Amino acid sequence: MVFYIIFFIFLLVLLGIPIAFSFGFGSLVYCMLVNIDTIVIPQRVFVSTDKFTFLAIPFFLLVGNLMNVSGVTHRILDLARNMGGHIKGGLGYANIVASMIFAGLSGSAIADAAGLGAVEIEMMRKGGYRELLSLNSLEKHL
Repeated sequence: MVFYIIFFIFLLVLLGIPIAFSFGFGSLVYCMLVNIDTIVIPQRVFVSTDKFTFLAIPFFLLVGNLMNVSGVTHRILDLARNMGGHIKGGLGYANIVASMIFAGLSGSAIADAAGLGAVEIEMMRKGGYRELLSLNSLEKHL
């Protein structure tokens, strides 16, 4: 039974229906085949979104963007660049030190990537680093 539902979901995706709708429609079909009351579906959807974790992720992204817009991220990067930017490879070290400082402020790697990520990559691109290296250094400390 489960195999047919998974096959049905993949078929819907291959037909071009978005994944979220394919999963939703596949789940609805499964509930109808197993005789689960359909009133349970919206209740479970809303109960599952009422978790602290699901609320924290958008707020961490918001904090990262607010710090980026307000200029805090540039100040953190300037501080980190002054600490070790003068040595060879210092921009990469400054990238990691700034991420450590930002992680201490926000408490989230997601906010770190959202807030400092674009600024760090642009700073390293202007410093002459290859884009692959700058992306790799951002990814390694998350």
